[in-house]
Amino acid sequence: MKTIQSISVVEDVTLVSLHDTPADFGVVAEIFKQLADAGVDVDMISQTPPHRNAPDLSFTVSGEDMGTVVTAAAALRAQHGDMKLSVSGGHCKISVFSEAMRGCPGIAGRVFAAVAEAGAEVVMITTSEVDISLLVAKSDTDAAVAAIEKAFS
Repeated sequence: MKTIQSISVVEDVTLVSLHDTPADFGVVAEIFKQLADAGVDVDMISQTPPHRNAPDLSFTVSGEDMGTVVTAAAALRAQHGDMKLSVSGGHCKISVFSEAMRGCPGIAGRVFAAVAEAGAEVVMITTSEVDISLLVAKSDTDAAVAAIEKAFS
């Protein structure tokens, strides 16, 4: 059964992770407000459950925005001294989309199995009812897309 409507790829994606962010959602809101005020378009967002009352917050931006994000993060770190920053470029975002995913168990498992079989390193995953987005190394992108296409052909 073919359940994938489209697979898209966005190149030159940078992963930004703020480790040990305060467990205060007002701080999270302020982070994204400062990025918006700086003109940074944020894409994938993921927050871990708090560990010692300090969750990690990761998000992606265009590689073009990396310098702006580092500057904004430095200002945030001045306000929240325990927060640590890591930035990693050279990624691509693969998005698998289909309305047929809604209420259809097993799609994520098939996508993940295909990407694992391709040997791609996945550094971040975000999902919705109709979309699975994977952040992978640029060098793994073609193999991962081909494996996903094969799994659903």
